[in-house]
Amino acid sequence: MAVNRVYMDVPAVRDLAKRFHAISEVLTAVGKTLDVLSTVLKTTAFMGLVGGAAVARFIDGIRPDIVRMAEKCAELDHDLKLSVDAFERGDDQGATRFY
Repeated sequence: MAVNRVYMDVPAVRDLAKRFHAISEVLTAVGKTLDVLSTVLKTTAFMGLVGGAAVARFIDGIRPDIVRMAEKCAELDHDLKLSVDAFERGDDQGATRFY
């Protein structure tokens, strides 16, 4: 009879967590940059440059999605790290996060 065993390539999962962490940091920086650009464009629009207002509206439209993606990548990074730690301890509860 076959025995069900859980296997995890720990270095690969840790590497994946690091990648999600890096993506999260990049997206967070992009979100902050877009916020600054939006503020600058709104200021120039106030001074009479109407094109800046259109670009600011576009930036304001995509910025929440970028911030949300950054948060999700940070969450995945955290979840993967916790799962690896649980696996190494032999704790079966670490896997339940992904059910």
